[in-house]
Amino acid sequence: MDDLRAGQPPGRVAAAGRVAAAGRVAPPPRDGPGSAHEWVSFEDGEEDRSWCFDVTFLSSSWSCIYGRGCQGVLTSASPELEQGCCSYGAHFSSAEDVARVEAAATTLERSQWQFAALGRRRGPVRRVAGGGAATRLVDGACIFSNRPGFPGGPGCALHRAAIERGVLPLELKPDVCWQLPLRREDIVDASGHVTTTVTQWDRRHWGEGGKAFSWWCTEDPAAFAGTEPLWRAMAAELVALVGPQPYLALSGYLTARPAGSLLPHPSAVRHRVCCDQLQPRSRR
Repeated sequence: MDDLRAGQPPGRVAAAGRVAAAGRVAPPPRDGPGSAHEWVSFEDGEEDRSWCFDVTFLSSSWSCIYGRGCQGVLTSASPELEQGCCSYGAHFSSAEDVARVEAAATTLERSQWQFAALGRRRGPVRRVAGGGAATRLVDGACIFSNRPGFPGGPGCALHRAAIERGVLPLELKPDVCWQLPLRREDIVDASGHVTTTVTQWDRRHWGEGGKAFSWWCTEDPAAFAGTEPLWRAMAAELVALVGPQPYLALSGYLTARPAGSLLPHPSAVRHRVCCDQLQPRSRR
């Protein structure tokens, strides 16, 4: 996760009207490769930066299906473990990320956190090779991951606490946890110009370990059954990821696009095909 910069502020960002009104759009042909994605980019009006958004993914109906078909990220499908993408713990993006989660852990009640006693005794954070930090692992999964059989139910203790308090999960959870499946990457060229891309997390982004996943949610048609486009459903996360003004530019652009004009997500297309095949057919 060395290239993950989501925990850092994007710097000064132009007001929505100052961002180039007509983004550079180069949509692939609609009869192109099955994995094609459509992108839009906006030039920042106040700093040397280009914002590039994967609008195929952001306009898709992706939604988290934890507990509703999620197969987990182990080397074999393990939905019965209900670990989701928490099997390997969360790697922190910065010291601030660590401090926020450690502070949140001290506020969790035992009814919310299965491993509260262990977490308070040993701490919820472990050091990893290279000087980084990650959440501690307990019995093969993140220490914040409540397991089946826990009276409060399985799932992330931090997420549960946020919902019960009526606050956004991103206020308590590690950066990578609330960002998924969104991915931000900043690339600086030789002249100092920054290109910031926002797209989906693919298994390849996890490195060699991602190849061993038996399942990944952005590849499964079942995860593309949300009731609203992702850029609306994860508006709070996107604003936290890129800042309010780039989000306003993105949302304005997507709102103005005619219905049905965006290149559909390959997995969403497969979802529609599967649903069509399951529809009862009338006899002739």
